[in-house]
Amino acid sequence: MKKIRPPRPELEDIEAYEAKDIRAEVRLSANENPRNLPGEILDKLAERVRENIDFNRYPDPLSTRLREMIAEANGLEPGNVLVGNGGDEIILDVILAWGGPGRKLVDLPPTFAMYGIDARMTGTRVVEVPRTSDFDVDGPSLLAAIKDQKPDIVVISNPNNPTGTMTPETLLIDVLKATDALVLVDEAYFEFSRQTMRPHMERHRNLAILRTFSKAFSLAGLRAGYLLAHESVIRELTKVRQPYSVNRFTQVAASLAFRERVVFEAGIRETMRNRDLIVHGLGAIPGVEVFPSEANYVLFRVKQASAVWRDLLHDHSVLIRDFTRTPGLEDCLRVTVGSEDEVQRFLRAMDEIMTSKRAVSHFGMNMTSSRHMKKGGE
Repeated sequence: MKKIRPPRPELEDIEAYEAKDIRAEVRLSANENPRNLPGEILDKLAERVRENIDFNRYPDPLSTRLREMIAEANGLEPGNVLVGNGGDEIILDVILAWGGPGRKLVDLPPTFAMYGIDARMTGTRVVEVPRTSDFDVDGPSLLAAIKDQKPDIVVISNPNNPTGTMTPETLLIDVLKATDALVLVDEAYFEFSRQTMRPHMERHRNLAILRTFSKAFSLAGLRAGYLLAHESVIRELTKVRQPYSVNRFTQVAASLAFRERVVFEAGIRETMRNRDLIVHGLGAIPGVEVFPSEANYVLFRVKQASAVWRDLLHDHSVLIRDFTRTPGLEDCLRVTVGSEDEVQRFLRAMDEIMTSKRAVSHFGMNMTSSRHMKKGGE
């Protein structure tokens, strides 16, 4: 056949998630940890690879050992934990199990794009409750939407990606009380915010908490995430998840990182200090509006943001994330918190770019003023 049948109509209006592989000397675009795994963990991982990993065998389908460790650390049972191929797989699993045609998901844009993409991909209706101009959750509107729309899933990123803002714990509790929908609180960055909804799990069976090894634990390259939820929720998710989705090597690396998680604390504290450097450094540059953040990234707004993004990349080899085409984030850029050297290089580049733009603007104003004076003299 010279023709091919078209795909499902739901895909027609969906844009693929932007995950470009752009090369730069300083990469501050993907909220990754600037530090590789600590040396002692790399050494232990190398030993495990040589001695204990049978690459010819399928991995443990439920990552049993890692589940047990996560459960124990959180005061839960293994049946309350699901490990996935990054947080992205778990988000999709949740929507496969609780979404679908005739069902609804409440989304709070601007936020992580995959919630809406996965929902639309599965035929789930998306009910959007836009955030305020300060990127806070609009509590009254959210509770009204829950009452009127009776959704099946509510997703709240906390801290929110890409804005870095937190949702008050009191509002999250109000949401849990207001609905029997599955409320997914995405805590991918909670190691940097130090705030979690874990204490409320026993009281609210509809609460599910998503976390990841990609950020604080330097494992973005291996893809590992996990969900904390009531055992009945976990049972349903095992029906839709892909078998053997977390490979054997990732399970070993994630188990080592989690067992030795105390060694990551110094890096987490350094990231929080460098986050403050970015906030204060950008705040001192005229023409830059900086938003507070409780994550490992900082959102800021600047005129001609796409041009600033290009100047950073082409003139300074510094890559950050351009959100100017995202509704609600016009003229916004997001920078990941890197090492202190990377942060200083970014701030110097931003200062140089903004100084140059002010000079060009000032020159243009002087030229305009000069032309007006000449016309007046004539």
